[in-house]
Amino acid sequence: MTVAERVDFVPRAPERLEDLGLSAEFVIELLLRTLYVQGARSGQELSDAVRLPFILLDDLLLSLQQRRLAEVLGTNGIGRGAYIFDLTDTGRGRAREAMMTARYVGPAPVPLSQYSEAVRAQSISHAQVDAQSVKDGFAWLVLGDSTLDLLGPAINSAKSIFLYGESGNGKSAIAETIARLLGGSLMIPYAVEIHGEILGLFDPIYHSVISEPAGEGSEETFWIGSEDDYDRRYVRIKRPVVLTGGELTLDQLELQYDIETKLYQAPFQMKANGGVLIVDDFGRQRVPPRDLLNRWIVPLEKREDYLALHTGSKFPIPFDCLLIFATNIPPTKLVEEAFLRRIHYKVRVESPTVEQYHLIFRRYCEDAEIAYDSQAVGQVYRDYYGPYMIAPRGCHPRDILEHLRDIASYLQIPPVLSPALVDRACRSYFLDFPTALRQDASSNGGVE
Repeated sequence: MTVAERVDFVPRAPERLEDLGLSAEFVIELLLRTLYVQGARSGQELSDAVRLPFILLDDLLLSLQQRRLAEVLGTNGIGRGAYIFDLTDTGRGRAREAMMTARYVGPAPVPLSQYSEAVRAQSISHAQVDAQSVKDGFAWLVLGDSTLDLLGPAINSAKSIFLYGESGNGKSAIAETIARLLGGSLMIPYAVEIHGEILGLFDPIYHSVISEPAGEGSEETFWIGSEDDYDRRYVRIKRPVVLTGGELTLDQLELQYDIETKLYQAPFQMKANGGVLIVDDFGRQRVPPRDLLNRWIVPLEKREDYLALHTGSKFPIPFDCLLIFATNIPPTKLVEEAFLRRIHYKVRVESPTVEQYHLIFRRYCEDAEIAYDSQAVGQVYRDYYGPYMIAPRGCHPRDILEHLRDIASYLQIPPVLSPALVDRACRSYFLDFPTALRQDASSNGGVE
């Protein structure tokens, strides 16, 4: 459970065309493209397609009729909302011209100024955690109290966190747990209008839609009432979590322009606004770490980023996400101290102690429905970690047990922690070349 300030931001339904922040001609072109792509539609169907109240569209549709760009084919009910509208031949020509400007068909965009206000109203800084909520949220991981005491204030800072330590000790799991711990929901627009251009923001890969009311007794308030109660250009989503890794390039942090559709797609940090942006495997990207950190300096300090249209016009957007870097490379080998100072919180994720290792092993045994035996852990330490100077990692119990189950399945015997199965699982996991292991451990400071 998250201890957080509840921010129930609900954008009011527009009552006048001026409330949209869009010109009448902009909306008319959207209607033309919608009819051109989708064919004849009723007034209410057009309203649903562009997510605007029909009362605001009626005058615009009447204007299209008067300009002989649209016509009424019939009706399937009472009122103009039931009229069936279609393009005339002249209207189709005008719609093709509109398609050359942009091929966007969908919910009407929200102007940049309104989007920025929505981000500020739902700032991630409103989400706060306390010691108990952190302890509960990370209960599924085996972490020391000192690590939890570092993570709590770092989460509340809503700034940046640098998770570092050897591979396999749960840095990625910690980053993803932070995102789940914050919980909550946001309302974001499907698209944003910037200087007449359209930028697609909603991304089903990262944005999980909430369309049902929260259950009784829930801490979250997700339900937003009837469609007349809010601006339907927005959609309610779970707090976003955007994960990127070694594939990240600097270009992906800028607007992505599609020359065919004449549309922009938001970069990772914009999709993560109000949520968490995780840069996993930091230092493994094709771009030097210094260049990547340079890209974040202004956004981290000013909480504002600058993007540019393909015309060269620049504009500010809110940078309102908790930025988490996770790496198994020593920080001092990535960048110099001056750059590391830009990252506010540094948290080292240590390898498990023997006691913690036993607990991790026991938990994975329970998940795998394998009877736990502490002697199996002693066997791994005695026969592998000690002789071959292999450093225990938090992921080893899970991987060893997976190997053990695969071997048992192959042999068609029950998966149990017998000395023979444990040894066979370890040999297939750690490599069955003692000499090579010794040489590798010696050259890497005891880390496989």
